[in-house]
Amino acid sequence: MADAWTKTSWRNRPALQMPVYRDKEALAATEAQIASYPPLVFAGEARALTARLAEVAEGRAFLLQGGDCAESFAEFRADNIRDTFRVLLQMAVVLTFGASMPVVKVGRMAGQFAKPRSADTETVGETTLPSYRGDIINGFDFTSAAREPDPARMSQAYLQSAATLNLLRAFSQGGFADIHRVHAWNLGFAAGTPGSERYYALAERISSALDFMTAAGIDQATEEKLQRVDFYTSHEALLLPYEEALARQDSITGQWVAGSGHMIWIGDRTRQPDGAHIEFCRGVINPIGLKCGPSLTPDGLLELIDRLNPDNIPGRLTLINRFGAGKVGDHLPDLIRAVEREGRKVIWSCDPMHGNTIKAATGYKTRPFDRVQGEVGEFFAICKAEGVHAGGVHFEMTGQNVTECTGGLHDVTEADLASRYHTACDPRLNAAQALELAFLLAEELEKDRRSDAPRSPIAALA
Repeated sequence: MADAWTKTSWRNRPALQMPVYRDKEALAATEAQIASYPPLVFAGEARALTARLAEVAEGRAFLLQGGDCAESFAEFRADNIRDTFRVLLQMAVVLTFGASMPVVKVGRMAGQFAKPRSADTETVGETTLPSYRGDIINGFDFTSAAREPDPARMSQAYLQSAATLNLLRAFSQGGFADIHRVHAWNLGFAAGTPGSERYYALAERISSALDFMTAAGIDQATEEKLQRVDFYTSHEALLLPYEEALARQDSITGQWVAGSGHMIWIGDRTRQPDGAHIEFCRGVINPIGLKCGPSLTPDGLLELIDRLNPDNIPGRLTLINRFGAGKVGDHLPDLIRAVEREGRKVIWSCDPMHGNTIKAATGYKTRPFDRVQGEVGEFFAICKAEGVHAGGVHFEMTGQNVTECTGGLHDVTEADLASRYHTACDPRLNAAQALELAFLLAEELEKDRRSDAPRSPIAALA
């Protein structure tokens, strides 16, 4: 830790999950080109998100983080961005009411292009090729040309991210995110499904709260907060040449900022204390996420916290737990006790996706909805038992009507998977499943709220 940090110091550390580019000159040219571009996000935005997340760390807010498993060049359309953004807003309204506290909204968008893989190669028949690592690195098609890592893809990812951010900023500030409008979208999502009454009941209570605010004079004309939202972006900082090229020094403070996204995270496969990814992330002021899987020990976690947040800044570090349904109790309590014993300020968040991936009989990777829901329930129960704030959830989801995860109100079966299985990597919750999970989670949050000091759901919505 005594070593001086620079934006290139990661190059002196072991770097896992990184592609090997054959054309070094083309790589250097692409890095230089991206380094000459404007950053995608700015220091003030990163500081603002840290301040919002500090409220989560102190138990006064909740973090909703979600979006694509891996963004795609082929699926890049304004409608897709809008639909995912819309579902995140819908989820946030429901969670805000249930938790009776503000919800910090962070999308896995505008930069989530690279994916770690369990193996460097993939074999089909007698042919072995490099694994697909996301569109920023290589192509999905199983051909030698597509699977060759191409540095020019970084430029395309930058341009797509810039366009995505432009649209997200317009949506979040231009009236699309008005809370009355967003809630109206919720009212029909469970129509015609068994057991939908519980969702309608909560939706009607939200409507009553909004009607009360209008009657009290807090309406669209007088309350600007109801018409706009703060929305931030995040991605896994896996491809370090891209991250380095977009790192910028803040002209006001002299601090370094990852200009690729508001929040960046480190995956479970790349969190080695002396590794390149920890080294890069420790030197930028952005909020940092750290994926915590079953192999992480309490002492190992404390070492990583020392490296990533030595000044113990609230909102700086989010611990994104991913263990799998039925396994949370085997790991999370020990991590919480170690962190609490040392007085470290962190956000505890649950990723119920990655530990619950199975292969269906049809050969498709999928995630059963009940297992996703089960892990979330275990996470909240353990946080409550250990006396810490269950601060957030982290979902792979889309606004599209895909059939990639089984179960839910609309009962996607294994036989349905082939009909609309569009992901290039891991299965995502579809819009209805994501919203159903938000309603179920809101019920649990409301129960917890009632057992603690009361807060006003009306004040939270405002």
